[in-house]
Amino acid sequence: MTSVPLVIIALSIAVAFVLALWSRAHKRMDLEQWAVAGRGFGALFVFLLLAGEIYTTFTFLGGSGWAYGTGGPAAYILAYGAVAYVLSYFLLPPIWRYAKERNLLSQPDFFTAQFDSRFLGALVAVVGVIALVPYLQSQMTGLGLIVQMASYGRLPEAWAIAIAMLVLALYVTLSGVHGTAWTAVLKDLAILAVVVAVGILLPARVGGLHAMFTSIAHLRPGFLQLGAKGMGVLWFISTVALTGLGFYMWPHAFGAVYTAKHERVFRRNATFLPLYQLILLFVFFAGFAAILIVPGLKNSNLALLAAVQHVFPAWAVGVIGGAGVLTAMVPGSLMLMTAGTLVAENLYRPLRPSATSAEIQTVARVVVWMVAAITFLFSIHSNAAIVALLLMGYNFVTQFFPTVFLCVWRRAWVTLPGAVCGILAGVLLVAYFALTDHAIVAGLNSGFLALVANFLVTLVVSAATRSWEARREGQRNAPAQTDPASGFEV
Repeated sequence: MTSVPLVIIALSIAVAFVLALWSRAHKRMDLEQWAVAGRGFGALFVFLLLAGEIYTTFTFLGGSGWAYGTGGPAAYILAYGAVAYVLSYFLLPPIWRYAKERNLLSQPDFFTAQFDSRFLGALVAVVGVIALVPYLQSQMTGLGLIVQMASYGRLPEAWAIAIAMLVLALYVTLSGVHGTAWTAVLKDLAILAVVVAVGILLPARVGGLHAMFTSIAHLRPGFLQLGAKGMGVLWFISTVALTGLGFYMWPHAFGAVYTAKHERVFRRNATFLPLYQLILLFVFFAGFAAILIVPGLKNSNLALLAAVQHVFPAWAVGVIGGAGVLTAMVPGSLMLMTAGTLVAENLYRPLRPSATSAEIQTVARVVVWMVAAITFLFSIHSNAAIVALLLMGYNFVTQFFPTVFLCVWRRAWVTLPGAVCGILAGVLLVAYFALTDHAIVAGLNSGFLALVANFLVTLVVSAATRSWEARREGQRNAPAQTDPASGFEV
């Protein structure tokens, strides 16, 4: 009977692979089709790709795990998405127009084109890949936990994560963004049903929502308030700001913007995506119920899965696990594919200008497997909470926001040296805080402090180098002169 969940999860993975192979039929899978679907996605697919950023294993396991482990501070997850969607209404259309005019493929291409600097593009690519590793680690950790749960502990964690890594890497290699989009349709239908069901049935098991919160407040006074582990009001505000501004700075989310047919897609999505935030309440309800159903877990990531195993029959565990697998495959595949594209397009191609499109695509697929292997090694040697991994990634990618913001609305205010120095200042501060284990500084999220420093450095250095930028622009736009003796341009 305990093999039933594994069978159901295997069937879910098989369906995802069938969708991946079907989606690529009759398509010439060059790098543009593989990475941005030929820029042909309508409102539904772009909606689902961007919604894939919301419903990942971070939400499925991390959100419930943080509700289980930290209580009140988990509420930031409800707030930051709404901030991001308001911003997307104004930010994404001009980014899409700029990318469409220049046939951009990746996030670093945007920076390269804005400043005519391959160095800046390479810097953005390196930081982007670094930021994707902890986010990918959270997806693989979640996938591994689900597979381990489905085996009722018979499968060791390392083997479960290895299986997750192989599934993701193979899926990306075969499908590209077309398969991810079609799987996102299946994922969203499954996860919405599962999250609502779990969020209702688990609290019902402990007497309903009122009884659940009353019991938690009695057992852990202050647990449902801000302030746990230093996560007070200032931390909440700075974390919502950091993650809201950084939401579309992830390389895979930025690249997903390029797949749209028209800019109207983003304004429609900004209207409806906030509704998804309401469903997150059910994730929190499940995590809070787990406090009473399976108290004392050392690994808060296991809260939802342990409660599900305790309450539901084996077949239901399989259905819930299958939905959870899909929540990791959609964003995980986007991240791996993006990492491959960043390295191939923005690091390898500049070093080898003569490379053919087929060679670039091969490099991208090889990098997918390399990044998957690196992430696997990090995953098996870390017990970090899924939410903590995501916040670490956010600290890095949000450092792109000042330059993107200024490029879209005040291009004259930012120069190439300003952009480079700002990003480096932010990234180095993030690395320093991470190495010294300072997630909170003066009550604020340390990544937010790095973002503020980034903004200031960008503006100050840009102001100091504006004349240099003007001379550079003039030299770049000046007509070429010909040496009369040789006939060559000089």
